[in-house]
Amino acid sequence: MPQRAAGQFPVGCGEQFRDGHYAAGRKELLTLRGPETTATTLDCPAEGEWIGIRFKVGTFMPRFLPGSLRDHKDVTLPPATGHSFWLNGSALEYPGFDDAETFVRRLAKSGILSRDPIVDDTLLRRPGELSLRSSQRHFLRSTGVTYATFRQIERARYATNLLREGVSILDVVSSVGYFDQAHLTRSLRRFIGETPAKIIQWHKQLSFLYKTSWSAEAIVLP
Repeated sequence: MPQRAAGQFPVGCGEQFRDGHYAAGRKELLTLRGPETTATTLDCPAEGEWIGIRFKVGTFMPRFLPGSLRDHKDVTLPPATGHSFWLNGSALEYPGFDDAETFVRRLAKSGILSRDPIVDDTLLRRPGELSLRSSQRHFLRSTGVTYATFRQIERARYATNLLREGVSILDVVSSVGYFDQAHLTRSLRRFIGETPAKIIQWHKQLSFLYKTSWSAEAIVLP
């Protein structure tokens, strides 16, 4: 879904999204960003307009696999005109906030976007015909991160949402399955970029920190 942002804020880990940058002077750029395995800070000057399109886990561009874009290996697509860019040999108009979903549907229809159903089976723990190792290879190729890393990121997000809702640190440790408070702190520093205490105290914008509907049991590592 498209999202707007301004200022400087931590970017959540594990995301795969494409962002259009509309800066001062109407210079338009489209950058492909892959998943991140540690939290980073993205600087969005107030005079610019930034639009992010986040893909559902398991959706990817076969020509730009998520793993090739992981951890800041961003690719800025070459401009075709002042209002379009080149992708797979075609000139496409830069998406705006109002037409981002239409833009994504066009990419899917043209085959530029792909989706691996094995990822859904893995996330929902549905039994399939593939071996565990084969399923993990599918997950890594389609998301750019291992399933274990993805679950750690989701657990950190889940814990962050609980803290922002007023749940105490010790209760979060117990309910989400961390070994102790130090374990929780290390996880949130790595994947969210803040300590539990800072998350409780601050109202800092955390990009793409969506509220997961998964239960704690679904994201706790064995």
